[in-house]
Amino acid sequence: MKSLFSEFKAFIAKGNALGMAIGIVIGSAFTSIVNSLVNDILMPPLGLLIGNVDFSNLFVSLNGKSYSSLKAAQSAGAPTINYGMFLNNLISFVIIAFAVFILVKLVTKYIMALEPKAPATKTCPYCQSGIPEAATKCPNCTSDLPAEEVTIES
Repeated sequence: MKSLFSEFKAFIAKGNALGMAIGIVIGSAFTSIVNSLVNDILMPPLGLLIGNVDFSNLFVSLNGKSYSSLKAAQSAGAPTINYGMFLNNLISFVIIAFAVFILVKLVTKYIMALEPKAPATKTCPYCQSGIPEAATKCPNCTSDLPAEEVTIES
């Protein structure tokens, strides 16, 4: 048991666990912002365009009775399929997935910009080995390299 606790302590002390915890907290906050965007800003005008439909109140009662609202059906204990809430959650998911996609693209672009570029090389016409572009003598076969016979590779 002591070994398990010490392994857990070592795991928590690692930077990866802390970074993961921070990501979860920020993700949770981001999710609440996206949910508010969907429920409070996007869905009301969309419902108005469709004909004063409140998506969060769209449901099917499985007991065959009719209810004026989802809250009324739930208060009565009726089993319901809440497809309006599903639509809200689906739209939230698409927005979050798109935001993550954009974030990954930006981070990848940033990381690629920070990576050092590989130096340009050329091929030795005598031994066909790759050498730095500025070389005037091949370090492999020690041949003098005439400028007009050198081909540049990328």
